[in-house]
Amino acid sequence: MSGFAALKLNSSPCHFRTSSLLSSSTSFDLRPSFLRISVLPAGPRRSIYPRIVAFTSNDIKVGSNIEVDGAPWRVMEFLHVKPGKGAAFVRTTMRNYITGNTVEKTFRAGSKIGEADILKQTKQYTYKDAAQFVFMDMTTFEEYRLNESDVGDKQKWLKEGMDCTLLFWNGKIIDFELPITVRLTVVDVDPGLKGDTAQGGSKPATLDTGAIVNVPLFVERGTDILVDTRTGQYMTRA
Repeated sequence: MSGFAALKLNSSPCHFRTSSLLSSSTSFDLRPSFLRISVLPAGPRRSIYPRIVAFTSNDIKVGSNIEVDGAPWRVMEFLHVKPGKGAAFVRTTMRNYITGNTVEKTFRAGSKIGEADILKQTKQYTYKDAAQFVFMDMTTFEEYRLNESDVGDKQKWLKEGMDCTLLFWNGKIIDFELPITVRLTVVDVDPGLKGDTAQGGSKPATLDTGAIVNVPLFVERGTDILVDTRTGQYMTRA
């Protein structure tokens, strides 16, 4: 019997006689039927563990963190090139997390590249201590400090109490990321003229962090606005 195993319990009839309480004797035939147990065909088993795939130049994209010459780099731009003759390659523009230098580097298509093991953790910017910016882990209250040279132009968007993302490599802070959208207050701006709003013009405004952005003519002093930290552009009133 292909594909199944048959188990025969007993083929002989088994009779039971009812109690004398019944008006007539009655017998029951409890001859069992066959039990069929399915047996699945043997076949390859799929592993429950994910397959580990090596990172290659073909996997490069904007924002990839790679390790080259013992240093962590962030890919800023990339281009896959397949010339008519010769091997394909990937042209990249990379920024060194440690030095801040930007270089162009070419990788052979399909070549293995080490991924930089970068850990990201959320910390809160609490205050500025002389030339250092202090961030705090709100669970352990441990402080992390970055110099002005490390913060660079990002400091114009930093506001006390703001959650940021610190990047760690080999146990050291190598960079930090601002929220994409920040809420800031206009502290100085020229008043708009009547009728100017219909023209869709803009004017410079100074924010409470010292940053200067162009805002619509209807925005006044004391207004809270949302700014995109990637572009430094006004988004909308908060």
